[in-house]
Amino acid sequence: MTELKKYPGQLVFGLDIGTRSIVGTVGYKTGDVFHVIAQEVKEHHTRAMLDGQIHDINMVGRTIREVKEVLEGQIGRSLTDVCIAAAGRVLRTVTTHIDYEFEEETTVDPEHIYSLDMMGVEKAYDEFHTGNDLELKFYCVGYTVVKYYLNKYPMINLENHKAKMISADLIATFLPDEVVDGLYKAVGVAGLEVANLTLEPIAAIQVAIPVMYRMLNLALVDVGAGTSDISITRDGSIVAYGMIPAAGDEISEVIAKHCLVDFAQAEKIKLGAGRKGIILYKDIMGITQKMEPEEVAHLVKPTVDQITKSIAKKIIELNGGKSVSAVFIVGGGGKITGFTQNLARELDISPERVALRGEEVLGEVDFQTEQVKKDSMFVTPIGICLNFYDQKNNFIFVQFNGERVKLYDKNNLTIVDAAMQAGFSNDGLFPKRGKELNFFINGKGRMVRGELGEAAVITLNGEPAGMNTSIEANDKIVVIESTAGAPASMEINQLPEYDSSIQVIVNEQKVVLPKFAQVNGNLQSGYYDIKENDSIDMLNYYTVRQIAEFMDVILKEGMNIYVNNRIADLDTKVYENFSVIWTMEVLQLSQVETEPMSYEELPEDDGTYVKATKEEEGEEGKEERKKEIPHSFTVIVNGEPIRLTGKAEYMYVDVFDLIDFDLSNPKGSVVCTLLNGENAQYTEMLREGDVLEIFWKN
Repeated sequence: MTELKKYPGQLVFGLDIGTRSIVGTVGYKTGDVFHVIAQEVKEHHTRAMLDGQIHDINMVGRTIREVKEVLEGQIGRSLTDVCIAAAGRVLRTVTTHIDYEFEEETTVDPEHIYSLDMMGVEKAYDEFHTGNDLELKFYCVGYTVVKYYLNKYPMINLENHKAKMISADLIATFLPDEVVDGLYKAVGVAGLEVANLTLEPIAAIQVAIPVMYRMLNLALVDVGAGTSDISITRDGSIVAYGMIPAAGDEISEVIAKHCLVDFAQAEKIKLGAGRKGIILYKDIMGITQKMEPEEVAHLVKPTVDQITKSIAKKIIELNGGKSVSAVFIVGGGGKITGFTQNLARELDISPERVALRGEEVLGEVDFQTEQVKKDSMFVTPIGICLNFYDQKNNFIFVQFNGERVKLYDKNNLTIVDAAMQAGFSNDGLFPKRGKELNFFINGKGRMVRGELGEAAVITLNGEPAGMNTSIEANDKIVVIESTAGAPASMEINQLPEYDSSIQVIVNEQKVVLPKFAQVNGNLQSGYYDIKENDSIDMLNYYTVRQIAEFMDVILKEGMNIYVNNRIADLDTKVYENFSVIWTMEVLQLSQVETEPMSYEELPEDDGTYVKATKEEEGEEGKEERKKEIPHSFTVIVNGEPIRLTGKAEYMYVDVFDLIDFDLSNPKGSVVCTLLNGENAQYTEMLREGDVLEIFWKN
């Protein structure tokens, strides 16, 4: 086995998994210098990728393994972790603003800045998923801070400044799950774990446009085989990212169709067009053919025109509707003859302001291997390695109920995050309530909630855990779904409006009657189980018929019925403390009135009651006598007996002199007055045993 080589820094392995080839780079960083100790380039054996999307995971994984093994041989040690970058035809970006306010003025340290960044990424993540109208599932594959703010003022570097609030404008980039998942699975086939994932234009700009140049309004275009990735700088920051699904492969396809060759041979012809001399090739018939470089350039010109037009249109869109000052091009796809000139024309800028960036931007990179020529195609792979030092561990994997789940690492992941990502319903985590019960009481809607069930049973790596337990990469989570509680139920006697009984006097005996309610027009006892949408009216009375039924008394034909010493019938209402008499005999005149609702009981000096009939006394005489003779009786006010004395007759308003009800100190918007369960005016006349209810109502 090769003896392990010693290096002064942590080795970083970066892979640029392109549509046509895979470039692997291994190096380490000391200070501001990145040292490349090994590089390897291998083309795919088949067209396993199209437009930056992996189509054959196993074939791409096989090529990655070949690159890895060559690099391991060069450095003398095994490689287990890799940094990668993503491209894709459906790229989405979100620009957001985030504030981080301290309780008191604080000196800003790196931890504060990192927390601010992660808060911004999380906010962008939430905003994206709220507004995502596509059915695809997207993941954040990288972010860039456009600008920092110190107490709302722009600031290049927040560290060590004192602040009450720090803020950031931030761009987060998103790609479909299928793009990201394909990359992870392909490196997994090669026996590697992803240490860091970024976006290709983010990686390329790390090298191609140093921070000192970002004050200028520049565009960087990474022209690969399947996609052209774009980033824009202005005012010291990267302000936008984008891509178009068109690049070098489309040019190769034109050559393949014209020359009748396979795709690999077309690639060689395309590369030959950039050199001097005649290009020789064999077509599918085995015949040797030849072309001048100028012929190839003429052949592909319409395609190059179309690609550069699309790139220019995207640059102008990302730059707020206007052209940029200059464009740097990296990647192999931009080397085709006429590419830079066409792009300059479409952007309406001087041709010398659109240029390939290769060896000149790699001047600060220390290549310790002589096998590799400094070239624009190595800009992105080195940028992928450098991005490891700025942003790492964008994703982690956990096992949730036996399935592998990928999570965007926002630095405070919990079991709830894993459950949501796995598609596990929130209802399965939290105790479920049984079905609620809805009904109406005295015309007003009411809802009773069902009972809570049992919470989910959660274990993390075999140990009991909770929903908010923090998780890390490779954790094993098992969640047994929560259960639902019993549905809501209630009997009428459980309602706060329900009084358990009514007390009346029947034939001089006290009788306690269970309270009843009217449900959907039918009488029900307090033990009735309320049903969904029942309409319940609380009754504070019995009819004579109901009292008789309760007492198992059969009222015979010819019986006389009296309520509060007045003639009544079976449907007469009987309220709390009313008296009821049923008998075969007609009571004496001194005991009761014989005509319902027509006579008044008038007390004599000895306290006995006499009866004035129409025959004994005319109506006018009766009225005159009533006005002259004071008498007393009892009414029930808000459940309490009140004795009215000193007058011949009493109106509703008279009770206010005898109860504690302060009209001068309102406790609602209106005073409600009920007489025997019905709305009453202050001038209503009162009789013995009347039931009054007085209360404030909003």
